[in-house]
Amino acid sequence: QVQLVESGGGLVQPGGSLRLSCAASGFTLDYYAIGWFRQAPGKEREGVSCISSSDGSTYYADSVKGRFTISRDNAKNTVYLQMNSLKPEDTAVYYCAAAPDRLVATVQAMCVMTLVNYWGQGTQVTVSS
Repeated sequence: QVQLVESGGGLVQPGGSLRLSCAASGFTLDYYAIGWFRQAPGKEREGVSCISSSDGSTYYADSVKGRFTISRDNAKNTVYLQMNSLKPEDTAVYYCAAAPDRLVATVQAMCVMTLVNYWGQGTQVTVSS
């Protein structure tokens, strides 16, 4: 059974940091592009960051560029999102998602157009003082 499980969310003060993890089971991430998406209350889901498997290329939304870093450890079948300098507007449910690398033209397209095949259940991130 294909499954993506996120962890690492929580409550953090503005300026703080969190690291989200996305662990895959039932399939290997070696051949999948992975993305982190988020959805805040009353807003549409948006692509935050995506990473390719084939060449390691990455994409970041302008709102998180310079603050968030996506990385992957294929040996652990896990992808991470390091979030620094968090702002209240980063508050959202964060989801990881996967798509076969061969079907992903660019990671920017994956993130912007939400071109994914599998979703995790999400993890809440709340940035508040």
